[in-house]
Amino acid sequence: MKRLDTYCGLYCGSCEIFLVNQRDLVEETAKKWKTNSEDLYCNGCKKDTNSVFCKDCQIKLCSESKELDYCFQCEDFPCADLIKFKNDENPHHSIVLHNLNNIKKIGTKKWLKEQEKRWSCPECGEKYSWYDEKCSNCNRYVKSCIDDEKEIKLKYLWSE
Repeated sequence: MKRLDTYCGLYCGSCEIFLVNQRDLVEETAKKWKTNSEDLYCNGCKKDTNSVFCKDCQIKLCSESKELDYCFQCEDFPCADLIKFKNDENPHHSIVLHNLNNIKKIGTKKWLKEQEKRWSCPECGEKYSWYDEKCSNCNRYVKSCIDDEKEIKLKYLWSE
């Protein structure tokens, strides 16, 4: 069974590695990326099989050690590690605090439904990843995480 929510507030359903697994393209992708296929197997952050990119995540390890489902349940939220993660060079990380606040407000089930819709092509329903700009199925423009990051920054500027 797969798990699409994470401790930090990312949505695994829009992760390129997760989608490669869903589409049974791990071997092909490993060759293309010149890496070991074992490094790409993933069932989601909260499962036992994680890709090399998430296997040793400090946020995951911290949450598991504290037996938390989400970082917002921690008395140190938002901690320095989460803030650093949010502000690193990966645009898809910029949304984590926003997502965690939404999960806290509306609950996991509703948030997952919203995320599934958000990361599916509005034209054909094909799932796409954080950095895709066009749907791989119908070639329609789709909103990437970079678009989300810009919207959050604008929203923050207007609310000051």
